[in-house]
Amino acid sequence: MTDDAPWRAAPDGVVVACRLTPKGGRDAIDGVARLSDGRRVLLVRVRSAPEDGRANDALRGLLAKALDAPTSRVQLVGGAKSRLKQVAVGGDPAALIARLEAL
Repeated sequence: MTDDAPWRAAPDGVVVACRLTPKGGRDAIDGVARLSDGRRVLLVRVRSAPEDGRANDALRGLLAKALDAPTSRVQLVGGAKSRLKQVAVGGDPAALIARLEAL
C-alpha cells in the first residue's frame, strides 16, 4: 500500500475515500484518481439517482461485492450528501487492502 492510497487501515477494517458519480450509466469502479487538492479517491459510478439515499446504498452494495464482504459490513461514515464519501468496510484490514489494490 502506498502512503497516498485512497484507503487506510482501521482497527476493524478499512476506510475508503470515494468520489461517487450517481446516474453514471452503469455500476462500476473506475480506478483511483487524484483530486485538485492532492487527495486520492476511488472513482465509483452507479446507475441510481441521488434521491432518498439510493446512490449511497448502491455504492455500499458495489463495494461489498468488489471486496467480497457482506453489505452489512459496509457503512457510509462521511459525506452522505456529497460526492466525496468515506466508507468503512469491516473485516481483516490486510485482506481488504489487498483486494482494493487489485481493483
